[in-house]
This record gives sequence, C-alpha cells and structure tokens, in this order.
Amino acid sequence: MVGGVFRSGRSASERGGSPPRAVTGRTSVAVAVVGAGPLAGGIATWISRHGLGPGMQVEVQTLEQVPPQDPHEALAGVGVVVLVADAADLAISWSEDPEHRRAEAVARTQRCLSASAAAGVRHVVVVTSAMVHGAGQDRAPIADDDDLAPGGQADTDGIVGDLLAVESVVARAAGRRRPSITVLRPAAVVGPRIDTMITRHFEAPRLLTVRGSAREWQFVHVDDVGSAVAACVVHALTGPVTVGAPAALTSAQVALAAGMERIELPPVTAFGTAERLHRVGVLPAPASELAYAVYSWTVASTRLSAVGWRAERSNEECLQVLLETVRGRHALAGRRVGARDATALGAAGAAVALIGTAAVWRQARSRRRR
Repeated sequence: MVGGVFRSGRSASERGGSPPRAVTGRTSVAVAVVGAGPLAGGIATWISRHGLGPGMQVEVQTLEQVPPQDPHEALAGVGVVVLVADAADLAISWSEDPEHRRAEAVARTQRCLSASAAAGVRHVVVVTSAMVHGAGQDRAPIADDDDLAPGGQADTDGIVGDLLAVESVVARAAGRRRPSITVLRPAAVVGPRIDTMITRHFEAPRLLTVRGSAREWQFVHVDDVGSAVAACVVHALTGPVTVGAPAALTSAQVALAAGMERIELPPVTAFGTAERLHRVGVLPAPASELAYAVYSWTVASTRLSAVGWRAERSNEECLQVLLETVRGRHALAGRRVGARDATALGAAGAAVALIGTAAVWRQARSRRRR
C-alpha cells in the first residue's frame, strides 16, 4: 500500500523511458521508496528534503511493498525505485517465523523488480547491508566488488541470510537491459528508531569482545545512506556500492566513548554459548551473526568517494547518535528487558548483546571455586 507522498519543488514531468546516465542540468523525477521500517523512512525523508542533486525536482512516494495485484500500476510514472530490503527494526523482524520472513522478503523483491521493469523504471537502488560480505578477524575493509559471505555465514536463519536471499534475486535480475540496478551496502546504520543487532549490542551493560581480535567499528548515519542513494542515481553508479563513514574506530575508542566496560571471551566460548542459546530459543539471532558484533566488517566506499560523495557524519558522531538512541534501553541475549532485570543479571556476570549470560556465569562460578 502507498504510505505517503512527499514533494520537493515542482511535480515530476519527465518519467521512465531510458537507462540511467549521469544527470546534468534541470530535470524532474518521481522516486518510489519501497520498504517498511525506520531505514526506508529515513531515506524517503532525506530525498524529499534534499532531492537527488542540484537542479533536480523530485516527487517521493513511499510504499511498504509493491502490492501483489497489478504491481506495475503502483510504479506507473516512476523513474527511480529505492527498494530497502533491511527494515532495521528487530522488533518487526524477530516477531516473524524465520522461514516465512525470508520467503516474504524474496517474494517482495521479485515483485518489485518485475513491476519496475514493466512500469519502465529507469534505475532501481536496492539497499541491503555490508553484512552480506561477512565479518572476519582482522579483515581488510570491504571493497565494492568483494565476494559475498561464504557458506558458513550465508546458511543461516537470521537477517543476514534474508539479505543474501534478496541479493540472489537481484543478481538474477541485474542481467536485464532495464531497469539498471545498484546494490547499496551500508556499514552499521544509526539514526532515529534504528534497531539492529549492532544497536542492541550497545544496550547491554558491557561491550563483548573476543580474545585475539582487534575489532574495528564503522557506522553510517541514515541521512548519509540517503545521500549515497542520490549519488548513485545522479552519477549512474550500478552494481555493488558500499557506504560508510571514514576512519573506523577501535574497540578501545568505542568503549571509552560509550562509557562501557569490556568483557573478553575466547571465541570458542562466545560462539559455542551463542549456538546453544539459539538452539533452545533464548537467543533470537543465530550464532553466526554474533560475528558482526565481535569481528570487523568495515567498508571502503571507493566508488562513492570517486564521484565526490562524502559522509556528513563521522564515526564519532554516529556513535553518539547510536548511544542517544539506545539510552535507557537494556538488552540481554538481544532481547529487551526492564532496567531492574538488566541490573540484576549484570551484577551476576555480564549482560552482552547477541549472546546470553551463560558463558559469563560459568566463568564466575569457576573463579569462586579457586
């Protein structure tokens, strides 16, 4: 269903028709932002306020999804579609059965891409996440055209697996002549109402680290994701594009800025505990997705930088936005709990996001026996 219409400048008068090219001069375009959740809403708001570039008049409409009945009619006259595959709202994502959630994500993507082709849309920007590349110990920054996650992290019932399934659909459609397709893969997104496995990592009293890993942190503000979408359209960037703020932060810098103590566990303990907790239904995210909280998955943003795009918010500023967003919230094993519960469990050991407290309790008992 149509969620709303935003206008910037005059109404669109030139729509559809040809593959994207670098935009110059004065032009008008209709933009449809398709997706539910705060990331889609933030992108739509940014484009409605700033347009796609100097001299470009835009009309932005928002849809939670392209409807199953006559889907191409929902995109009639639209020149650019922004399909936001990641809701960035765990309360929504974790409330659904994983198998159903993935099937729906694939169906929505297929329907949106087919409708875009039928409606004559020129350019589709699909927003997923740099998490599709996987996270690894001491890995170099992810390049735009790096391979996607290996089977171990791809074969998961978690949100990363959903995004990889979406990207498989997009890859099959990318060979068509129209529309041209960009896949935008952001670093960890922050902003109003953004709720992800990374933001919940900062809702715990302590910051989890794994022994022997020098984890770097990189963020990107939802407004900068919006400006990156605009840059992809204006400069006709197609294919994979990564986006993140420059100059990643160390774990020590993040812990200091957040005022959080760190707890360090051996990898086998952290991932083993996460696997057991997920298997019995305590941990919402699969153990494989713990990697994104404890290992690096920073991006280079090379293609965007080459066309002059720059993030307005630094990683330090993004971290402050994240901390303000999660203020007063408490999460254990990725689940929100009351402040009293968080305090009690934190005193018993360490409450860390995306992994429960079982491993920490074992450590505490072991120390008491000595």
